[in-house]
Amino acid sequence: MNISIRTIASLLGTSLRETGAYTEIDTLLIDSRSLSAPTGTLFFAIPTSENDGHRYMRPLYDRGVRNFVANRIPSDMKGVQDANILIVDDTRRALQTIGVYCRRQFGGKVAAIAGSQGKTTLKEWLFQLLEPLMPVFRSPRSYNSQIGVPLSLWQIAPDSRIALIEAGVSRHGEMARLEECIHPDTVIFTNIGDAHADGFDSLDDKAAEKALLASGTARTIIYRRDYPLLRKALAPYAEGREVIDWSTSDPEARLLITVGAGNGVTSRIAYRFGDRQGEIDAPAATESQLENTGNAIAFLLSAGIRPEEVADRFPALAGIHTRLGVSEGVNGCTLLYDSYTSDFSSLGPALDMLRRRTTPGQLPALILSDLRHEAGATPDLYARISAAIQATGIRRLIGVGPNLCRHRDCFPADAQFFRTTYELLGRLSPSDFSNEIILLKGSPEFEFGRILEMLEARKHETVLEVNLDSIIKNYNYFRSHVPASTGLIAMVKASGYGAGSREIAKTLQDAGAAYLAVAVLDEGIDLRRNGITMPIMVMNPKVVNYRSMFAHRLEPEIYSMEMLSDVIREARKNGVTGYPIHIKLDTGMHRMGFVESELPALMEILESQDAVRAETVFSHLATADCPDMNDYTELQLRRFADYTDYMLSRSSHPIKRHVLNSAGILRYPEHHYDFVRLGIGLYGANTLPEDMEKPLAVVSTLRTVIIAIREWEEGESIGYGRRTVLKRRSRIATIPIGYADGFNRHFGRGNVSVKVNGHDAPTVGNICMDACMIDVTGIDCKVGDDVEIFGRQAPLQRLADLLDTIPYEILTSVSPRVKRIYYRES
Repeated sequence: MNISIRTIASLLGTSLRETGAYTEIDTLLIDSRSLSAPTGTLFFAIPTSENDGHRYMRPLYDRGVRNFVANRIPSDMKGVQDANILIVDDTRRALQTIGVYCRRQFGGKVAAIAGSQGKTTLKEWLFQLLEPLMPVFRSPRSYNSQIGVPLSLWQIAPDSRIALIEAGVSRHGEMARLEECIHPDTVIFTNIGDAHADGFDSLDDKAAEKALLASGTARTIIYRRDYPLLRKALAPYAEGREVIDWSTSDPEARLLITVGAGNGVTSRIAYRFGDRQGEIDAPAATESQLENTGNAIAFLLSAGIRPEEVADRFPALAGIHTRLGVSEGVNGCTLLYDSYTSDFSSLGPALDMLRRRTTPGQLPALILSDLRHEAGATPDLYARISAAIQATGIRRLIGVGPNLCRHRDCFPADAQFFRTTYELLGRLSPSDFSNEIILLKGSPEFEFGRILEMLEARKHETVLEVNLDSIIKNYNYFRSHVPASTGLIAMVKASGYGAGSREIAKTLQDAGAAYLAVAVLDEGIDLRRNGITMPIMVMNPKVVNYRSMFAHRLEPEIYSMEMLSDVIREARKNGVTGYPIHIKLDTGMHRMGFVESELPALMEILESQDAVRAETVFSHLATADCPDMNDYTELQLRRFADYTDYMLSRSSHPIKRHVLNSAGILRYPEHHYDFVRLGIGLYGANTLPEDMEKPLAVVSTLRTVIIAIREWEEGESIGYGRRTVLKRRSRIATIPIGYADGFNRHFGRGNVSVKVNGHDAPTVGNICMDACMIDVTGIDCKVGDDVEIFGRQAPLQRLADLLDTIPYEILTSVSPRVKRIYYRES
């Protein structure tokens, strides 16, 4: 869309605050970090439980933005005379009002997709199936929220005949607003499951909320009849509408689907829809794929697509990948590998990720293939691509594909172009890349995985995969249990509990955490050098280089009079005043910290100088995750309250307090204070029973591959010391993970099983330094197949239990030589 600020003011029922130019708006912005072209940008200052967009208005103004929607004028904007500031009661609602306007301007049909899982994949399937037949728009990635939906509607191309819009909700009252925005002609429901169910009383309650998407203008409803929950929820909206319910077993369904033989990738699907029948080969090897196939067939037929066209389109479906991975590259490079569908609408979010991940000293670079599914592949399209790339500040562009080569004149003169990936690999080598952050975005047929393999720093089959979306899910889970006024201190010490602190820290900085906490000074310096600007607390320092601590704005924990004297002396020596420090109290852990008898002297010192300032005071709980030791935890909490009340009574300024860890956040809400500290819970390890803490999202998955398989007869021995002698003819696989990678020697000799293609495979013989053997007798597997050591299929806790330890130790024991791969699912 392109609308004048005057029109937007009229839509929102407000007047322009200033008499600045009535700028044409072409970009709606909700995240200041995503700013690319200030001139045509309208920023919505949206408050959230973790942050407030109003605090970013002045920095955006200083960067050239002149148009804002806000519910108040921040103090640092009151002297501004040349900005258009539209004052509204609710900035999120204002954004949705713009979405409603965009929907009314669109003359095509809108199909809305709702459900617990599979929405994004179904949307991408429908886009691929329809795009060659007509101009189609679909919402970018997973833009399905109260904010994402209006942003999607803003981007609908006016010549599109169909717009595919996702709709996701997490609590009551949200779907009615989305229905008002989307105003769908067709609604498609995938399923109702436990995903995102925290905001609902039951699955019936959740289904009823999602069904509201069909309560308005929708003329067609599509869903799987085999789901009783959906049938019940949609029944009130069925009258007067075309309901296409499909089934694999119920002959009364409008669309009856029969699944035939398959090859493990595709299955033969026969269907009957009234007097229309057909057969297709579709990727329906799993239940979720079958669900997408049924919904897709139903929608295509309802849209008037002939059965023969349906059959022609399905074999052309390309795999849908929604991961955006981050890994270490050669020569100081960082690699972003976007395996999402490669087209213009998905390019923007990928470039935004590149912009956010770029750190000082790294040059942003892009390796881009020809785009898929672009009906308007004109010079204008490539000019828009070039403009988007240049707005991101990319210093190096490498294009791959005949279309990019054909339109090379649209791009900077120093850009490089290759007709194929093989040509690129033949002309460039790892030595051609240094100190760059490189986004690889290629369509599947260009096999950019080969470029990724060339540029990755470590060639090791054993990897630790870190799901950054799971970090956010766990963060939000604990965030939902504390008041909006309580900040979260996220622990990233010990290299992010083994997951790697840099990418975790960047993710948490984006999420709005109040503080990061590291163990030692060097960890904090590393984060600063990699672009982390938020406050960082150093929890266990014995600082030697105070000058470096001050220069990098790292805030130390102080747990003794000696440390306090040292930091005051060094602050004065370096001309520093009011430097924030964090006072640690010993309330019962008896590890480090000031005890009660030291508090009068502590406060006297703090109040008698201006070199340092007590920013917070805190303590550690010894038994918060032990429900059988509540008495001791409550004793610590009483001591903390008494000690800190005394300190505040003696302090000339407010001192913020924090005492709760992950378990304490859930168990002791009356002690949330000003901050809480989120540690192991952030990384997906449950420490409490399920009735106290829901199962957390798995963050880290340690996986490797089978590198050899042999069959050995009964009586043969396996491994060092002949500690395992086979009792039957066995099929033994070797995997490249050993105790040097963190796979403890106690896991050998059948004490642990790993997962191979969903089956348990016990270890055989002793664990070696770099390898171990597993018994895969009776398991359908081959060299190159994945093996999961811990993750979703193989719980981390079982390894900790075997060693009589805690998940922390298992996570932090994964060797640095194991490559970390970071990814986002959406």
